[in-house]
Amino acid sequence: MYKSTMAFICMMMLTTGCSGIGSVTKLPLKEEPSLKSTSFNEEDPMYLQAHLFNEVIKVSGQPTIMNPDNYVANVNRDFKLPADYKPEDLVIPNIRFSFDYIDDRRYVREDAANSLEQLFEAAEDDGFILYAISGYRSYERQEVLYEEAQSVQGKNQSLVAMPGHSEHQTGLAIDISSASINYALSKKFGETEEGNWVKDHAHLFGFIIRYPEGKEEVTGYSYEPWHLRYVGDIATDIYVREYTLEEYLEVVKKM
Repeated sequence: MYKSTMAFICMMMLTTGCSGIGSVTKLPLKEEPSLKSTSFNEEDPMYLQAHLFNEVIKVSGQPTIMNPDNYVANVNRDFKLPADYKPEDLVIPNIRFSFDYIDDRRYVREDAANSLEQLFEAAEDDGFILYAISGYRSYERQEVLYEEAQSVQGKNQSLVAMPGHSEHQTGLAIDISSASINYALSKKFGETEEGNWVKDHAHLFGFIIRYPEGKEEVTGYSYEPWHLRYVGDIATDIYVREYTLEEYLEVVKKM
């Protein structure tokens, strides 16, 4: 049983959930990205357009996001996506992948794809080669993975997100890794040179580390240095304050 369980966990690391874009500001490629700045005042208010907050109604008793095209959609254990939601602007970014064949994992939404290309290019310019592992994932695919996880780990497993609760369904999440750890989705990625570069620079291209270390009680998920989430130009506000998306949405003012 132990061997079969460990084999399943290894397989799932490549497939799990790691668990309408309105007007999105295109982030320019920075030639010399700056690291975390201490010049901001935490007391300064932040503002976010009202349509970028979750619009939620209960569907079959579950809080369901009714504006899933929103690029700041807060998908987590509390808020789910509609079962039939699939982004209409999925594209394949021109970046390196850890596999050669074509499947859904290559796709992300168009704005995320454009910024992802810039992120990978900037990393390479600094001498770091990144690989994409998994992008978009359908509700149906998540159902299969969730059922497989339950069959091996039990009903209370926490390895795979429930269908509708995976950020990968938004098309705004991407799992990345490096050759230095054999393309694994592992906490070790955060200890690599590539992982440290991503941690310090992803926000400049509209991405955040969605499940940061030390914030497990807030996000509901373990630390995942490989899981990037595109949130556009609010990424820097989240980064410099060391917030999670949940914490940011708690304090930002609606306008």
